[in-house]
Amino acid sequence: MCIRDSAKTLYIFNLLIDFMRIDILTLFPELLKSPFEASILKRALQSGKASVHFHNLRKYSRHKQKQVDDYPFGGGAGMVMMLEPIDRCIKALQNERNYDGVIYLTPDGDKFNQQNANRFSTLENIILLCGHYKGVDQRVRDHLITHEISIGDFVLSGGELAAAVFCDGIIRLIPGVLGDESSALSDSFQDGLLAPPIYTRPANYNGWEVPKILISGNTPKIESWREEKALERTKKLRPDLL
Repeated sequence: MCIRDSAKTLYIFNLLIDFMRIDILTLFPELLKSPFEASILKRALQSGKASVHFHNLRKYSRHKQKQVDDYPFGGGAGMVMMLEPIDRCIKALQNERNYDGVIYLTPDGDKFNQQNANRFSTLENIILLCGHYKGVDQRVRDHLITHEISIGDFVLSGGELAAAVFCDGIIRLIPGVLGDESSALSDSFQDGLLAPPIYTRPANYNGWEVPKILISGNTPKIESWREEKALERTKKLRPDLL
């Protein structure tokens, strides 16, 4: 697939960002550690391209029992994450450095897509807040949050898995994280289309053959074929993107 100008612009801009710090505020940091201990995210952290820090909000509670939730005013089912521990944690971090965004992971936020991933991947310091129970006190959202992000129209037990998805989506775009830095630019959605079909060796397996054009060595025709197939797949599978 041809790399469009928007994708090229993203890549050039990202060359200016050689390090990203992400601070994740959560009630359950143990839920978040494993995604960063393998594969691309682990390599990104080990190479110094990114750093991820977990902050247990219970440590910022003034209550003897480290309470972080309470019943909602007006009654109703469920518990609500309290304002003070979140405010204290965010303020403590902001006293140490400037942050480009404070992001709340919530089902009713803006839908996380490739364009959002591209945009957030250009930031250097980010705070992620993981909701839990029925969510956070509305005053957190009104006064402390700069962006609200959803990974889909469904509800999870907490924002930890959404935070892991968010981190994977943006960290992989940092130049030097992927083995081939241009790889991310040909992913689905980067130019508004789904990616074309991909194949690897062997060229013939039990009679299932790779399209001849892909082993022709004719780069212009291969690129044209990929563009055509990307458009074809998008029309069939995701016409809403066109």
